[in-house]
Amino acid sequence: MAAAAASLCLAPAAIAADGFDVVALGALGGIQDGNLSAFLVRPRHDDNAVTCDAGSLVNGLRVADEKGALDDVTVPADSPHSRVGHVLASRIKGYLISHAHLDHVAGLIIASPDDSRKPIYALPGVGATLVETYFNWRAWPNFTDRGTAPQLKKYTLEDLTPSVSTAIKGTAMTVTAFPLAHGGVDSTAFLIESDGDALLCFGDTGPDAVEKTTRMRDVWVAVAERVKQRRLKAIVIEVSYASDRPDNLLFGHLTPQWLLRSLRELDQLAGGNALKDLPVVISHIKYALTAEQPQKKILAELEAGNDLGVRFIMPQQGSRWHFK
Repeated sequence: MAAAAASLCLAPAAIAADGFDVVALGALGGIQDGNLSAFLVRPRHDDNAVTCDAGSLVNGLRVADEKGALDDVTVPADSPHSRVGHVLASRIKGYLISHAHLDHVAGLIIASPDDSRKPIYALPGVGATLVETYFNWRAWPNFTDRGTAPQLKKYTLEDLTPSVSTAIKGTAMTVTAFPLAHGGVDSTAFLIESDGDALLCFGDTGPDAVEKTTRMRDVWVAVAERVKQRRLKAIVIEVSYASDRPDNLLFGHLTPQWLLRSLRELDQLAGGNALKDLPVVISHIKYALTAEQPQKKILAELEAGNDLGVRFIMPQQGSRWHFK
């Protein structure tokens, strides 16, 4: 949709669910600092948002604002903040952190001194790694409510239980976490729901056949009925490399070939011919230090094997969509 197509004003309670607005605060994975994995998500009828990962926050909001994706955000007259500051401090009500790799948390860490109090939602092991590795008074002050004293308690760590729905405080959304396998590191897929609508946002993950797990299939089993009922409005999922990447060098990531194979599994679980026109946003493509970036090749490979009718979307930082 156009960058400023939707009003962020709170709709009357009588209005039915209308999907989600999503803004890419960070579209890539890997080494391009300032444009790393982060997606701003909110129900269409609610002002308040959450982010799926937080590799880039302030810079992502700045780029989104410059591209018009935040044009319909009104900053209160008595606010000391810019529009970027207002969204960071007042509209983002929490962070869903899939895993603690730096390209998924750098924006959160850097923004923490000027951020507002809010929860971080994560599987227990992910939250523990955040505290032990970053918020430890050596790498960074401890802005959380756990770990090394003094605990500044700006961020409350909220432990998620796999497959159990949890309310996202201050929003009209719930989240359900599903563990993923990421090259020996625990990662997470987040099922975000509001008024019966759902959106699925993956952290980094390798294919089940390479990781020797069933974790991607477990996610598909959990969401298959929502897909069948057309209640799943979009999937955000990583494809880090083109399909010529050898399996032994995937390091817990997907290629177009592996993603297509996995989506076919979802389609079968949902009864067949179930993914037609489903938006699938391709996240975490690795920035390359070469003359050409891999986006064109990856999209071509996805489209060449797209016998499911999926609508693949190649995001740019600051892009905004309405998935309904």
